[in-house]
Amino acid sequence: MHADDQVGEGVSAELAVFLRNAGDSRPVKIVPSVCGGCGGRVFFVLVDDVEGGAERVCAGCGGRAFIADSEEFWEDAGPGEACCPCGSEEFETAVAFSLAGDGSVRWVTVGLRCQKDGAAGVYADWKIDYGPTDHLLTMV
Repeated sequence: MHADDQVGEGVSAELAVFLRNAGDSRPVKIVPSVCGGCGGRVFFVLVDDVEGGAERVCAGCGGRAFIADSEEFWEDAGPGEACCPCGSEEFETAVAFSLAGDGSVRWVTVGLRCQKDGAAGVYADWKIDYGPTDHLLTMV
């Protein structure tokens, strides 16, 4: 972990370490996905790993939410359902925001940890090349 990294409460240690190791040398802020409707933390996730973007669907209540700025590009995306090699489609979801020296977001990395076998992976990531970016930190 980088000295300036921030890991939000509720992110499993395994997923936090995986996301940190997947990023660049910049500090990251790792934020867990939590359903705004029911507080659930297990999701089905649609990802576009070519253009970058993700939408999560709560396994508990079916509530949907886009991750970071994904909604802006979703109409042109070609998303597919995230699936673990074990066949499971239910994941703990967290987002690592790679931060520039001024604290602005420069990269978004969506990490998923399978609820069945615990395997973690990066399922989508994309660069942020605009500002301001503070709003992205709450869109997980």
